[in-house]
Amino acid sequence: MAAQALALLREVARLEAPLEELRALHSVLQAVPLNELREQAAELRLGPLFSLLDENHREKTALCVSILERLLQAMEPVHVARNLRVDLQRGLIHPDDSVKILTLSQIGRIVENSDAVTEILNNAELLKQIVYCIGGENLSVAKAAIKSLSRISLTQAGLEALFESNLLDDLKSVMKTNDIVRYRVYELIVEISSVSPESLNYCTTSGLVTQLLRELTGEDVLVRATCIEMVTSLAYTHHGRQYLAQEGVIDQISNIIVGADSDPFSSFYLPGFVKFFGNLAVMDSPQQICERYPIFVEKVFEMTESQDPTMTGVAVDTVGILGSNVEGKQVLQKTGTRFERLLMRIGHQSKNAPVELKIRCLDAISSLLYLPPEQQTDDLLRMTESWFSALSRDPLELFRGISSQPFPELHCAALKVFTAIANQPWAQKLMFNSPGFVEYVVDRSVEHDKASKDAKYELVKALANSKTIAEIFGNPNYLRLRTYLSEGPYYVKPVSTTAVEGAE
Repeated sequence: MAAQALALLREVARLEAPLEELRALHSVLQAVPLNELREQAAELRLGPLFSLLDENHREKTALCVSILERLLQAMEPVHVARNLRVDLQRGLIHPDDSVKILTLSQIGRIVENSDAVTEILNNAELLKQIVYCIGGENLSVAKAAIKSLSRISLTQAGLEALFESNLLDDLKSVMKTNDIVRYRVYELIVEISSVSPESLNYCTTSGLVTQLLRELTGEDVLVRATCIEMVTSLAYTHHGRQYLAQEGVIDQISNIIVGADSDPFSSFYLPGFVKFFGNLAVMDSPQQICERYPIFVEKVFEMTESQDPTMTGVAVDTVGILGSNVEGKQVLQKTGTRFERLLMRIGHQSKNAPVELKIRCLDAISSLLYLPPEQQTDDLLRMTESWFSALSRDPLELFRGISSQPFPELHCAALKVFTAIANQPWAQKLMFNSPGFVEYVVDRSVEHDKASKDAKYELVKALANSKTIAEIFGNPNYLRLRTYLSEGPYYVKPVSTTAVEGAE
């Protein structure tokens, strides 16, 4: 089969307009295993196929792209980098985006290979073309270019090539194309900055990080909303957070939140700014962040009362993030009756809000109520029990009711709440004393889709693995849980049939 493909490839090279031969080659290649093509890689002559890309013929271009995609996979990245340099450069400036994407996918293979990447680094023209691909209209082309440049920058030589040559001027030139392209370059810079303190240093020296931060704290509210997402990504790393703190950026973001009440357009950027602090609190210390920036906690509480579902959703997500560890839970507990009112609000929303917000409320409740076994002190167990009680008059029935609604996502989110509290003795007692609850847990007929079966299995597992469950549920129920667990999430009870004499 591979020999047939080679013969057709030679035929394509010989003819001037080989449309039929291209169709035949395309068809044959689909059936040739890649390992067979790899054995013949040395004999593959791809020049004629690349030349055909220059013809303004849609079908020929599509066929050549598909054929080249297959044949190039059979070649080692080093071979592609060394022997197809000119073709790669021409591919990046081709008017057809599918050719650019093909070329960038090969450059992606090359930059992942430590032997081949030097060929790219030594090709200034090719690097320049990759940079200019960020400025194209096609998002897939731009994303592939960003990914390749980000990968190149993982090495010292790559950082030097990008930031200590004319390439930096090309990057700044591309940024001037329009707002969208400027944000794409910021996205690349943040990706590179996040790798290490040294990478961040190269990016700050270039002036591009400073430019991003200037836009973040500038007057344009839409620009702020876009920039905060990138700055939040930078804050996921320890060295990124250190830099933002040293430059006074965190204080500036806090001050903008303080002034948001007098800004009629604050709803554009406020959700992103609050999310930033929520992530910061979890990655550092919830107590320190909330004490240093009290406006953050104040704004979260305020936003849960908002009539704007976007604001409410972000506030609920942030409460869930903040309460995902014990220190964050204790910070929330210190706010006293205010937090109790917030819990009542979230409980109400989980029943009455639109479906998407209901799910976000249920996810936040799961995060707030979960306590790992090793952290289950008497005080913390009393706290989670009181939080659960604050959600509704009868929270267990509330979540059972939600789980019976015909939306798999809601069903799973409600099961997740039960799973979060399943290893806490107070919750086990509530479940055991609730009529029909144990039967509901071990009833497999309730769940019909994979996600729901998986969610139910996680609940059973959390209950069955608890040290207190046998005592609270009793041995017969404990054995039912263990049986469910051993049978797995997708077990179907066999239906027995009885033969009746004379029946047809």
